[in-house]
Amino acid sequence: MADQPPGLDLDRLHAQLAHARPGLAAGPLSARLIAGGKSNLTYTVTDGTSRWVLRRPPLGHVLATAHDMAREYRVISALADTAVPVPATYLLCEDPDVLGAPFYLMEEVHGTVYRTAEQTAGLGADRARTISARLVDVLAELHAVDPAEVGLADFGRPDGFMARQVERWRRQFEASRSREIKGMDELYGRLRGSVPEAQRVAVVHGDYRLDNAILDPDDRVTAVLDWEMATLGDPLADLGLMRVYWEISRDLPQNPVSSAVSADAGFPAMAELVARYAERSGLDTSPLPWYTAFARYKLAIIAEGIHYRYTQGKTVGGGFSHLGVMVEPLVTAALDSLLTEGA
Repeated sequence: MADQPPGLDLDRLHAQLAHARPGLAAGPLSARLIAGGKSNLTYTVTDGTSRWVLRRPPLGHVLATAHDMAREYRVISALADTAVPVPATYLLCEDPDVLGAPFYLMEEVHGTVYRTAEQTAGLGADRARTISARLVDVLAELHAVDPAEVGLADFGRPDGFMARQVERWRRQFEASRSREIKGMDELYGRLRGSVPEAQRVAVVHGDYRLDNAILDPDDRVTAVLDWEMATLGDPLADLGLMRVYWEISRDLPQNPVSSAVSADAGFPAMAELVARYAERSGLDTSPLPWYTAFARYKLAIIAEGIHYRYTQGKTVGGGFSHLGVMVEPLVTAALDSLLTEGA
């Protein structure tokens, strides 16, 4: 066997494939870690002829519910025969004795993932607009899926979903609260007191954005990735979070988060995409400012938690020192969504 990346025993993997999917892998395996860290680890695996992608939880992770391989595998498999583009799935292994944690194997989808402004700088307005429209259309397709028809009726608890989310993230904030964050208590109170009623129960991706999609040379979305946060809930939660990622460089002009989306590259304003989503989904998007405020609240709390761990010396690697300064601007932008957009 070839040299093995961390978290992947190729001998054990080969034996498991021979047992569970005989004939899938023809020869010895090699692999490369392509994404890892705080989220699930992702590898490309090949037998020299075919290639696949393997996903497993981070090394040393012990809370299985936070990185549930079976949930990811289940939702991707369930969506296989819908209009939502997802990779084909081949194997779920829940036995931790094989690789030290549950894992699953899926198709490697070829294409481009746009993660940086450098990648999108040369697209031009026509291609940027086409990509944007197709990304929104896929989101509307996802939210049109009837969970019961694809075997996902029990995939989450949609009743009271957004109210529980507000409280869940408040608890996360209190667990890492080490300084005063201007506006945070006001934001929590306003969100809690004005939770919209969901218009539809839908499969919610949970992290829908441009860099979680693979696009082919014709700018078609060929796969949506990273389903680890998927559940049943309110579809406008996905649209609100997509809007925040779309506008994050504007919200944080002094401390921009890496984003492939910019007006300079020709990407349209989010208002245009919201109108397109409303047309294709049939949903009323007038409550979107609340969902946008919630998404900013959530990201602010995530950034504050990372900042807190950074100040405690509990983060590993670089890129954490600037996250603390993002928190108050996100809170301010969230309040602005609620107070000036009429949520």
